[in-house]
This record gives sequence, C-alpha cells and structure tokens, in this order.
Amino acid sequence: QVDLVESGGGLVQAGGSLRLSCAASGLTFSRRHMAWFRQAPGKEHEFVATISGSDSSTYFAESVKGRFTISRDNAKNTMTLQMNNLKPEDTAVYSCAAGKYGSGWPKLRWREYAYWGQGAQVTVSS
Repeated sequence: QVDLVESGGGLVQAGGSLRLSCAASGLTFSRRHMAWFRQAPGKEHEFVATISGSDSSTYFAESVKGRFTISRDNAKNTMTLQMNNLKPEDTAVYSCAAGKYGSGWPKLRWREYAYWGQGAQVTVSS
C-alpha cells in the first residue's frame, strides 16, 4: 500500500515562510518523480513544483518561481517544499504526488501522477 503524508501546513502572514514535508511509503521512492500541487476553494488542482527521481532536477510554476524550493531525501523517502515570501493567493490545500513508474519528466497535470496525499492546508493572511 502506497501512502503519501503531508505535514507542516498552517497559518502565516503575507511575507512569511512555511515548510511542507511529504513522507512516502510503499513505493521505490528514488525511482519516482515527485510533485506538489495545490487546490484553492472552487478551483482545479494547480501544479506548483516537481523534482525528478533520477537527478533531482526541479521545475516550478511561474507563480512560485523564486519563492519556493523543492527538495528530496531518497534515503528518508521524504520530499520538502520550502515556501518563502508567501502571498494571500498562495492559500490552498497543498498535496504531494508520486509519478507513474517509468514516466517522463516534468509532468504538470494532476492526473499524470499515480498517487496523491490527503493534503495540508496553507493559509496566508494579508
């Protein structure tokens, strides 16, 4: 059974920082591309960032480029999203996703991933 569990969400003022973590189990983590998506109320899932399984290359949505960083620790089966200079429009439920085995990279669509976590709420107040 594959499990992806997010942690680290919360409430922060605009300009602040938060760090999200994703703990994975039940899969060969190092061979999976991983990603973060977010979903604001009434909106579709939005791609945030992805990191490749092979060499930890990274790719970001334009809306977060320069403010967010993504990293992974294959020895601990964890992935992290460091979010700096947060804005109210970053408010959403953030979910981690694990790619399909052998898939190309980067993948920017929610449905292109094989497994998803339950999500962590991030709220940025103005």
